[in-house]
Amino acid sequence: MQLGLVGLGKMGGNMRERIRRAGHTVVGYDRDPDLADVGSLTELVDKLDAPRVVWVMVPAGAATQSVVDELGGLLEPGDIVVDGGNSRWTDDEKHAEELAAKGIGFVDAGVSGGVWGLKNGYALMVGGQAEHVEKVQPVFDALKPAGDFGFVHAGAVGAGHFAKMVHNGIEYAMMQAYAEGWELLEKVDSVTDVREVFRSWQEGTVIRSWLLDLAVGALDEDEHLDELKGYAEDSGEGRWTVEAAIDNAVPLPAITASLFARFASRQDDSPQMKMIAALRNQFGGHAVTTAADKA
Repeated sequence: MQLGLVGLGKMGGNMRERIRRAGHTVVGYDRDPDLADVGSLTELVDKLDAPRVVWVMVPAGAATQSVVDELGGLLEPGDIVVDGGNSRWTDDEKHAEELAAKGIGFVDAGVSGGVWGLKNGYALMVGGQAEHVEKVQPVFDALKPAGDFGFVHAGAVGAGHFAKMVHNGIEYAMMQAYAEGWELLEKVDSVTDVREVFRSWQEGTVIRSWLLDLAVGALDEDEHLDELKGYAEDSGEGRWTVEAAIDNAVPLPAITASLFARFASRQDDSPQMKMIAALRNQFGGHAVTTAADKA
């Protein structure tokens, strides 16, 4: 099938390549002309045969709203917009209503896979009407990992991004647990090779995971994480998860504490946050603050 793809950054560019490798046609647009296949959204829409599917991979909030507004004026009834960024689920409901008034379908897609998605595939959590999801299914099939898992139609509009939000909240807590354990091991004199302790956990233990593999990879690059500052950003989805928990009276002590630990990292040079920063860099290519930057 044909797909228009808006936003060709770290994830969007790799997604374009993976979809093309599956035999589909992708017309990509980005504000950076060196990355783009076309010079404008108008040209992107003109190059697609109706009914069109346009996938949006731009930052949540104002940037996504701007693209959705412009596409709403360019697309025709029967076309579909997919928001694959990290939008808040409440924004999905707004976008779906705005586009439905023009006969345009809307699907929200929570996407996980980071910089490794091109090779390993992307986990996809989608929300929207079944008929709209079905039209985009060939692209979902191209992006997902091989095998039976990695894709779910989670429910109505907003369900995909809500599921991805909860996924990221769980990710916060898991990374925090690894970071706390690493700091404690580093603190005691009796443990002389913390990196190898972490490596030993990669097989046969109940805490083995891809995040653990990435932690070992980070320690192989910088055994004591001396080159990193103990500072970690949050993507916003951790905050939304805690807010949703409050709205629904669901206790999330581990996820909430992990979010607050990141806030604490902005006040002190936290050893735990060195591991969090290292993990975010390993799986998502997120920028890190080095020890040299502290000066």
